[in-house]
Amino acid sequence: MQAGSKRANWCATISCAVLVAVASVFGIAAVSATSAFGQAASASRILGTISELGTGSMTVKTDAGVEHKVTVPDGVKIQRVPPGAKDLSSAETIQFSDLSMGDRVLVRLTPDSSSDPVTAASIVAIGKAELAQKQQQEQEDWQRNGVGGLVKSVDAGTGVITVVSGAGPTQKTIAVHTSPTTVLKRYAADSTDYNQAKPAPIETIQAGDQLRARGTKSADGTELTAQEVVSGSFRNISGVLSAVNASDQTITLKDLITKQNVTVHVGKDTQMHQLPENMAKMLATLTKGASGAPNGPPSGGGSEGSPRSAGGPPSGGPPPGGARPPFGGGEGGSGRRGDLQTMLNRAPAIHIADLKKGDAVMLVSTVGTHDVQAITLLAGVEPLLEAPAETQNMLLSNWSMSSGSAEAAQ
Repeated sequence: MQAGSKRANWCATISCAVLVAVASVFGIAAVSATSAFGQAASASRILGTISELGTGSMTVKTDAGVEHKVTVPDGVKIQRVPPGAKDLSSAETIQFSDLSMGDRVLVRLTPDSSSDPVTAASIVAIGKAELAQKQQQEQEDWQRNGVGGLVKSVDAGTGVITVVSGAGPTQKTIAVHTSPTTVLKRYAADSTDYNQAKPAPIETIQAGDQLRARGTKSADGTELTAQEVVSGSFRNISGVLSAVNASDQTITLKDLITKQNVTVHVGKDTQMHQLPENMAKMLATLTKGASGAPNGPPSGGGSEGSPRSAGGPPSGGPPPGGARPPFGGGEGGSGRRGDLQTMLNRAPAIHIADLKKGDAVMLVSTVGTHDVQAITLLAGVEPLLEAPAETQNMLLSNWSMSSGSAEAAQ
Protein backbone atom coordinates (compact mmCIF):
# COMPACT_ATOMS: atom_id res chain seq x y z
CA MET A 1 0.00 0.00 0.00
CA GLN A 2 1.18 3.45 -0.69
CA ALA A 3 2.24 5.31 2.44
CA GLY A 4 -0.14 8.24 2.03
CA SER A 5 -3.16 6.02 1.52
CA LYS A 6 -2.25 3.82 4.45
CA ARG A 7 -1.88 6.78 6.77
CA ALA A 8 -5.25 8.12 5.67
CA ASN A 9 -6.86 4.73 6.27
CA TRP A 10 -5.30 4.45 9.70
CA CYS A 11 -6.38 7.95 10.68
CA ALA A 12 -9.90 7.09 9.58
CA THR A 13 -9.80 3.98 11.74
CA ILE A 14 -8.68 5.88 14.82
CA SER A 15 -11.29 8.60 14.46
CA CYS A 16 -14.01 6.19 13.40
CA ALA A 17 -14.54 4.60 16.78
CA VAL A 18 -14.55 7.97 18.48
CA LEU A 19 -17.06 9.62 16.17
CA VAL A 20 -19.37 6.62 16.17
CA ALA A 21 -19.36 6.76 19.97
CA VAL A 22 -20.12 10.46 19.73
CA ALA A 23 -22.93 9.67 17.31
CA SER A 24 -24.66 7.72 20.04
CA VAL A 25 -24.52 10.82 22.25
CA PHE A 26 -26.60 12.59 19.62
CA GLY A 27 -29.12 9.77 19.67
CA ILE A 28 -28.08 8.48 16.26
CA ALA A 29 -28.83 4.81 15.66
CA ALA A 30 -25.96 2.55 16.63
CA VAL A 31 -23.96 1.22 13.68
CA SER A 32 -20.59 -0.42 13.31
CA ALA A 33 -17.51 1.74 12.84
CA THR A 34 -17.07 0.38 9.34
CA SER A 35 -20.62 0.99 8.17
CA ALA A 36 -20.75 4.43 9.76
CA PHE A 37 -17.75 5.65 7.85
CA GLY A 38 -18.92 3.96 4.71
CA GLN A 39 -22.08 6.07 4.69
CA ALA A 40 -22.10 9.06 2.38
CA ALA A 41 -24.81 10.99 4.14
CA SER A 42 -27.99 9.99 5.91
CA ALA A 43 -31.03 12.03 6.76
CA SER A 44 -29.43 13.09 10.01
CA ARG A 45 -25.64 13.26 9.75
CA ILE A 46 -22.46 13.21 7.70
CA LEU A 47 -19.22 11.56 8.77
CA GLY A 48 -16.02 12.40 6.95
CA THR A 49 -13.06 14.71 6.45
CA ILE A 50 -13.09 18.44 5.75
CA SER A 51 -11.80 18.87 2.19
CA GLU A 52 -12.61 22.56 1.75
CA LEU A 53 -13.39 25.54 3.98
CA GLY A 54 -15.16 28.74 3.01
CA THR A 55 -16.96 31.60 4.69
CA GLY A 56 -19.70 29.96 6.71
CA SER A 57 -19.47 26.76 4.71
CA MET A 58 -17.32 23.69 4.23
CA THR A 59 -17.07 20.59 2.09
CA VAL A 60 -17.01 17.22 3.84
CA LYS A 61 -15.72 14.17 1.98
CA THR A 62 -16.97 10.83 3.26
CA ASP A 63 -14.79 7.73 3.25
CA ALA A 64 -16.89 6.52 0.33
CA GLY A 65 -15.46 9.46 -1.63
CA VAL A 66 -18.69 11.48 -1.78
CA GLU A 67 -18.38 15.21 -1.14
CA HIS A 68 -21.13 17.26 0.51
CA LYS A 69 -21.45 21.02 0.72
CA VAL A 70 -22.36 22.03 4.25
CA THR A 71 -23.64 25.44 5.31
CA VAL A 72 -22.61 26.36 8.86
CA PRO A 73 -24.86 29.14 10.24
CA ASP A 74 -23.64 31.49 12.94
CA GLY A 75 -24.18 30.12 16.42
CA VAL A 76 -23.94 26.43 15.48
CA LYS A 77 -22.33 24.49 18.33
CA ILE A 78 -18.94 23.15 17.33
CA GLN A 79 -16.97 20.88 19.64
CA ARG A 80 -13.57 19.23 19.41
CA VAL A 81 -12.80 15.90 21.10
CA PRO A 82 -9.42 14.19 21.41
CA PRO A 83 -8.78 10.88 19.62
CA GLY A 84 -9.83 8.05 21.91
CA ALA A 85 -12.66 9.96 23.59
CA LYS A 86 -15.69 7.82 24.38
CA ASP A 87 -18.18 10.64 24.85
CA LEU A 88 -18.41 14.43 24.90
CA SER A 89 -17.28 14.85 28.52
CA SER A 90 -13.85 16.01 27.34
CA ALA A 91 -15.19 18.08 24.44
CA GLU A 92 -13.97 21.64 23.97
CA THR A 93 -16.24 24.25 22.40
CA ILE A 94 -14.52 25.91 19.45
CA GLN A 95 -15.32 28.40 16.71
CA PHE A 96 -15.84 27.66 13.03
CA SER A 97 -12.56 29.45 12.34
CA ASP A 98 -10.77 26.83 14.48
CA LEU A 99 -11.60 24.08 12.01
CA SER A 100 -8.95 23.07 9.48
CA MET A 101 -8.85 21.08 6.27
CA GLY A 102 -8.14 17.47 7.10
CA ASP A 103 -10.08 17.50 10.38
CA ARG A 104 -12.43 14.55 10.86
CA VAL A 105 -16.01 15.66 11.58
CA LEU A 106 -19.41 14.36 12.54
CA VAL A 107 -21.98 16.83 11.24
CA ARG A 108 -25.54 16.56 12.57
CA LEU A 109 -27.92 18.06 10.03
CA THR A 110 -31.05 20.15 10.37
CA PRO A 111 -34.33 18.29 9.67
CA ASP A 112 -34.87 20.17 6.39
CA SER A 113 -31.50 19.11 4.92
CA SER A 114 -32.49 16.86 2.05
CA SER A 115 -30.00 17.89 -0.64
CA ASP A 116 -26.76 19.85 -0.98
CA PRO A 117 -25.99 22.31 0.34
CA VAL A 118 -27.11 20.77 3.62
CA THR A 119 -27.20 22.75 6.85
CA ALA A 120 -25.30 21.85 10.00
CA ALA A 121 -27.15 21.74 13.32
CA SER A 122 -23.99 20.82 15.28
CA ILE A 123 -20.45 19.63 14.58
CA VAL A 124 -18.04 17.42 16.48
CA ALA A 125 -14.46 17.41 15.21
CA ILE A 126 -11.18 15.64 15.79
CA GLY A 127 -8.19 17.76 14.78
CA LYS A 128 -5.90 16.62 11.97
CA ALA A 129 -2.79 17.21 14.10
CA GLU A 130 -4.19 15.21 17.01
CA LEU A 131 -5.08 12.39 14.64
CA ALA A 132 -1.56 12.35 13.25
CA GLN A 133 -0.11 12.18 16.76
CA LYS A 134 -2.50 9.39 17.75
CA GLN A 135 -1.69 7.55 14.54
CA GLN A 136 2.02 7.71 15.28
CA GLN A 137 1.48 6.43 18.81
CA GLU A 138 -0.64 3.55 17.51
CA GLN A 139 1.93 2.66 14.88
CA GLU A 140 4.73 2.66 17.42
CA ASP A 141 2.67 0.47 19.75
CA TRP A 142 2.01 -2.08 16.98
CA GLN A 143 5.69 -1.99 16.09
CA ARG A 144 6.99 -2.22 19.65
CA ASN A 145 4.40 -4.56 21.15
CA GLY A 146 3.20 -6.45 18.09
CA VAL A 147 3.87 -9.92 16.70
CA GLY A 148 2.58 -11.60 13.60
CA GLY A 149 2.86 -14.39 11.09
CA LEU A 150 0.93 -17.43 9.93
CA VAL A 151 -1.54 -19.19 12.21
CA LYS A 152 -0.46 -22.73 13.04
CA SER A 153 -3.33 -23.68 15.33
CA VAL A 154 -6.25 -22.21 17.26
CA ASP A 155 -7.61 -23.42 20.59
CA ALA A 156 -10.90 -21.61 21.02
CA GLY A 157 -11.42 -23.22 24.44
CA THR A 158 -8.28 -21.74 25.98
CA GLY A 159 -8.15 -18.70 23.70
CA VAL A 160 -4.62 -19.52 22.56
CA ILE A 161 -3.59 -18.93 18.95
CA THR A 162 -0.26 -20.40 17.90
CA VAL A 163 1.54 -18.32 15.28
CA VAL A 164 4.68 -19.08 13.28
CA SER A 165 6.72 -15.96 12.62
CA GLY A 166 9.85 -15.37 10.58
CA ALA A 167 11.70 -17.80 8.34
CA GLY A 168 14.90 -19.80 8.42
CA PRO A 169 17.03 -19.25 11.53
CA THR A 170 14.79 -16.37 12.66
CA GLN A 171 11.63 -18.49 12.68
CA LYS A 172 9.87 -18.81 16.00
CA THR A 173 6.57 -20.07 17.38
CA ILE A 174 4.51 -17.58 19.38
CA ALA A 175 1.58 -18.34 21.65
CA VAL A 176 -0.96 -15.50 21.44
CA HIS A 177 -3.22 -15.53 24.51
CA THR A 178 -6.65 -13.96 24.04
CA SER A 179 -9.34 -13.21 26.61
CA PRO A 180 -12.90 -11.86 26.60
CA THR A 181 -11.42 -8.33 26.63
CA THR A 182 -9.25 -8.90 23.55
CA VAL A 183 -10.46 -7.04 20.46
CA LEU A 184 -10.73 -9.59 17.65
CA LYS A 185 -11.14 -8.32 14.09
CA ARG A 186 -11.15 -9.98 10.69
CA TYR A 187 -10.71 -8.67 7.18
CA ALA A 188 -13.49 -9.17 4.67
CA ALA A 189 -12.75 -11.85 2.08
CA ASP A 190 -12.77 -9.32 -0.76
CA SER A 191 -11.16 -6.38 1.02
CA THR A 192 -7.74 -5.37 2.23
CA ASP A 193 -8.97 -2.21 3.95
CA TYR A 194 -8.46 -2.17 7.71
CA ASN A 195 -11.48 0.11 8.03
CA GLN A 196 -13.61 -2.74 6.74
CA ALA A 197 -12.26 -5.27 9.23
CA LYS A 198 -15.13 -6.42 11.40
CA PRO A 199 -15.37 -7.94 14.88
CA ALA A 200 -15.24 -11.72 14.63
CA PRO A 201 -14.97 -14.52 17.20
CA ILE A 202 -11.83 -16.59 17.62
CA GLU A 203 -13.57 -19.50 15.88
CA THR A 204 -13.27 -17.67 12.55
CA ILE A 205 -9.45 -17.82 12.70
CA GLN A 206 -8.05 -20.83 10.86
CA ALA A 207 -4.66 -22.49 10.38
CA GLY A 208 -2.92 -20.81 7.48
CA ASP A 209 -4.47 -17.39 8.13
CA GLN A 210 -2.23 -14.42 8.58
CA LEU A 211 -2.49 -12.76 11.95
CA ARG A 212 -1.17 -9.68 13.66
CA ALA A 213 -1.54 -9.08 17.40
CA ARG A 214 -0.39 -6.52 19.90
CA GLY A 215 -0.26 -6.61 23.67
CA THR A 216 2.23 -7.60 26.35
CA LYS A 217 5.08 -9.84 25.21
CA SER A 218 7.06 -12.26 27.32
CA ALA A 219 10.78 -11.62 27.82
CA ASP A 220 11.76 -14.15 25.16
CA GLY A 221 9.04 -13.04 22.74
CA THR A 222 7.43 -16.48 22.49
CA GLU A 223 4.19 -15.48 24.23
CA LEU A 224 1.91 -12.47 23.98
CA THR A 225 -1.13 -11.47 26.01
CA ALA A 226 -3.18 -9.80 23.31
CA GLN A 227 -5.11 -6.55 23.51
CA GLU A 228 -6.01 -6.66 19.81
CA VAL A 229 -5.84 -9.32 17.09
CA VAL A 230 -6.39 -8.81 13.37
CA SER A 231 -6.56 -11.80 11.04
CA GLY A 232 -7.46 -12.64 7.48
CA SER A 233 -7.41 -15.35 4.84
CA PHE A 234 -5.48 -14.35 1.75
CA ARG A 235 -3.62 -16.09 -1.03
CA ASN A 236 0.13 -16.27 -1.72
CA ILE A 237 1.14 -16.53 -5.38
CA SER A 238 4.56 -16.95 -6.96
CA GLY A 239 5.40 -17.11 -10.65
CA VAL A 240 6.79 -15.47 -13.77
CA LEU A 241 4.83 -12.70 -15.48
CA SER A 242 3.38 -13.65 -18.85
CA ALA A 243 1.75 -10.25 -19.44
CA VAL A 244 1.76 -6.73 -18.02
CA ASN A 245 -1.06 -4.32 -18.87
CA ALA A 246 -0.24 -0.98 -17.26
CA SER A 247 -3.30 0.77 -18.72
CA ASP A 248 -5.67 -1.80 -17.16
CA GLN A 249 -3.49 -2.10 -14.04
CA THR A 250 -3.31 -5.88 -14.37
CA ILE A 251 -0.60 -8.50 -14.61
CA THR A 252 -0.90 -12.15 -15.60
CA LEU A 253 1.18 -15.06 -14.35
CA LYS A 254 0.99 -18.82 -13.87
CA ASP A 255 0.88 -19.85 -10.23
CA LEU A 256 3.83 -22.17 -9.71
CA ILE A 257 1.77 -24.34 -7.36
CA THR A 258 -1.62 -24.64 -9.07
CA LYS A 259 -0.19 -24.27 -12.62
CA GLN A 260 -3.23 -22.07 -13.31
CA ASN A 261 -3.06 -18.67 -15.01
CA VAL A 262 -4.07 -15.83 -12.70
CA THR A 263 -5.03 -12.26 -13.54
CA VAL A 264 -3.87 -9.94 -10.79
CA HIS A 265 -5.32 -6.45 -10.38
CA VAL A 266 -2.88 -3.87 -9.04
CA GLY A 267 -4.60 -0.99 -7.24
CA LYS A 268 -3.49 2.30 -5.76
CA ASP A 269 -3.13 0.66 -2.36
CA THR A 270 -1.02 -2.25 -3.58
CA GLN A 271 2.38 -2.21 -1.92
CA MET A 272 5.07 -3.00 -4.52
CA HIS A 273 8.81 -3.38 -3.98
CA GLN A 274 11.78 -4.53 -6.02
CA LEU A 275 14.31 -6.66 -4.17
CA PRO A 276 17.90 -5.74 -5.03
CA GLU A 277 19.77 -8.79 -6.33
CA ASN A 278 22.05 -9.01 -3.29
CA MET A 279 19.07 -8.83 -0.92
CA ALA A 280 17.20 -11.54 -2.84
CA LYS A 281 20.22 -13.82 -2.65
CA MET A 282 20.66 -13.09 1.05
CA LEU A 283 17.00 -13.86 1.76
CA ALA A 284 17.22 -17.05 -0.27
CA THR A 285 20.13 -18.11 1.92
CA LEU A 286 18.38 -16.94 5.09
CA THR A 287 15.22 -18.89 4.36
CA LYS A 288 16.92 -21.98 2.95
CA GLY A 289 15.64 -25.07 4.64
CA ALA A 290 13.02 -23.21 6.68
CA SER A 291 10.32 -25.40 8.13
CA GLY A 292 7.44 -25.24 10.58
CA ALA A 293 4.86 -23.60 8.35
CA PRO A 294 1.25 -24.45 9.22
CA ASN A 295 -0.01 -27.84 8.15
CA GLY A 296 -1.96 -27.98 4.93
CA PRO A 297 -1.28 -27.55 1.23
CA PRO A 298 1.22 -24.88 0.15
CA SER A 299 0.34 -21.48 -1.26
CA GLY A 300 -2.20 -21.71 -3.99
CA GLY A 301 -2.72 -25.43 -3.34
CA GLY A 302 -5.93 -27.33 -2.86
CA SER A 303 -8.70 -27.61 -5.36
CA GLU A 304 -9.09 -25.06 -8.10
CA GLY A 305 -12.10 -23.55 -6.40
CA SER A 306 -10.42 -23.42 -3.03
CA PRO A 307 -6.91 -21.91 -3.30
CA ARG A 308 -4.68 -22.08 -0.28
CA SER A 309 -5.16 -18.93 1.77
CA ALA A 310 -2.23 -17.73 3.77
CA GLY A 311 -2.92 -14.55 5.64
CA GLY A 312 -2.65 -11.06 4.44
CA PRO A 313 -1.92 -3.63 8.63
CA PRO A 314 -0.38 -1.72 8.65
CA SER A 315 0.90 -1.71 9.02
CA GLY A 316 -2.77 0.09 8.41
CA GLY A 317 -2.34 0.28 11.19
CA PRO A 318 -3.60 -1.12 12.37
CA PRO A 319 -4.39 -0.25 11.56
CA PRO A 320 -4.76 0.21 9.62
CA GLY A 321 -4.45 0.70 11.95
CA GLY A 322 -3.87 3.72 10.75
CA ALA A 323 -4.33 2.04 10.12
CA ARG A 324 -2.71 0.57 9.70
CA PRO A 325 -3.72 -0.68 12.40
CA PRO A 326 -2.20 -2.92 9.40
CA PHE A 327 0.43 -7.09 9.46
CA GLY A 328 4.00 -8.20 9.46
CA GLY A 329 5.89 -10.88 11.25
CA GLY A 330 9.00 -10.90 13.37
CA GLU A 331 9.96 -8.47 16.06
CA GLY A 332 9.01 -5.20 14.42
CA GLY A 333 11.45 -2.33 14.69
CA SER A 334 14.28 -4.43 16.02
CA GLY A 335 16.60 -3.47 13.22
CA ARG A 336 18.20 -6.92 13.41
CA ARG A 337 19.39 -8.83 10.37
CA GLY A 338 16.46 -11.19 10.81
CA ASP A 339 13.78 -8.48 10.79
CA LEU A 340 12.33 -9.46 7.42
CA GLN A 341 9.48 -6.96 7.53
CA THR A 342 11.84 -4.02 7.90
CA MET A 343 14.15 -5.37 5.21
CA LEU A 344 11.33 -5.84 2.73
CA ASN A 345 9.77 -2.45 3.42
CA ARG A 346 13.12 -0.78 2.80
CA ALA A 347 13.43 -2.33 -0.64
CA PRO A 348 12.89 0.21 -3.44
CA ALA A 349 9.23 0.92 -4.22
CA ILE A 350 8.08 0.31 -7.79
CA HIS A 351 4.97 0.74 -9.94
CA ILE A 352 3.27 -1.55 -12.42
CA ALA A 353 5.01 0.30 -15.27
CA ASP A 354 8.33 -0.95 -13.87
CA LEU A 355 7.30 -4.58 -14.40
CA LYS A 356 7.81 -6.49 -17.64
CA LYS A 357 7.04 -9.88 -19.11
CA GLY A 358 9.39 -12.52 -17.74
CA ASP A 359 9.86 -10.89 -14.32
CA ALA A 360 9.57 -13.22 -11.34
CA VAL A 361 7.19 -12.04 -8.61
CA MET A 362 5.79 -13.17 -5.28
CA LEU A 363 2.59 -11.60 -4.03
CA VAL A 364 -0.14 -11.67 -1.42
CA SER A 365 -3.63 -11.27 -2.84
CA THR A 366 -7.28 -11.59 -2.03
CA VAL A 367 -8.69 -15.10 -2.22
CA GLY A 368 -9.67 -16.16 -5.72
CA THR A 369 -8.90 -18.75 -8.36
CA HIS A 370 -8.28 -16.91 -11.63
CA ASP A 371 -8.88 -13.24 -10.74
CA VAL A 372 -7.46 -11.59 -7.63
CA GLN A 373 -6.53 -8.20 -6.17
CA ALA A 374 -2.89 -7.71 -5.18
CA ILE A 375 -2.17 -6.57 -1.65
CA THR A 376 1.62 -6.70 -1.74
CA LEU A 377 4.00 -7.64 -4.53
CA LEU A 378 7.72 -8.37 -4.58
CA ALA A 379 9.68 -8.33 -7.82
CA GLY A 380 13.28 -9.43 -8.30
CA VAL A 381 12.65 -12.69 -6.47
CA GLU A 382 14.20 -15.18 -8.90
CA PRO A 383 16.48 -16.73 -6.23
CA LEU A 384 13.50 -17.12 -3.88
CA LEU A 385 11.32 -19.04 -6.34
CA GLU A 386 13.53 -22.07 -5.77
CA ALA A 387 12.61 -22.09 -2.07
CA PRO A 388 9.90 -24.52 -0.86
CA ALA A 389 6.36 -23.18 -1.07
CA GLU A 390 5.99 -23.17 2.70
CA THR A 391 9.14 -21.05 2.97
CA GLN A 392 7.72 -18.56 0.48
CA ASN A 393 4.55 -18.41 2.58
CA MET A 394 6.55 -17.59 5.68
CA LEU A 395 8.51 -14.91 3.85
CA LEU A 396 5.35 -13.24 2.56
CA SER A 397 3.72 -13.49 5.97
CA ASN A 398 6.37 -11.08 7.25
CA TRP A 399 5.31 -8.38 4.85
CA SER A 400 1.74 -7.79 3.89
CA MET A 401 -1.25 -5.89 5.09
CA SER A 402 -1.26 -2.95 7.40
CA SER A 403 -2.36 -2.90 10.99
CA GLY A 404 -0.27 0.10 11.87
CA SER A 405 2.94 -1.88 12.00
CA ALA A 406 3.69 -1.75 8.32
CA GLU A 407 3.59 2.02 8.26
CA ALA A 408 5.90 2.27 11.20
CA ALA A 409 8.38 0.05 9.50
CA GLN A 410 8.84 2.50 6.68
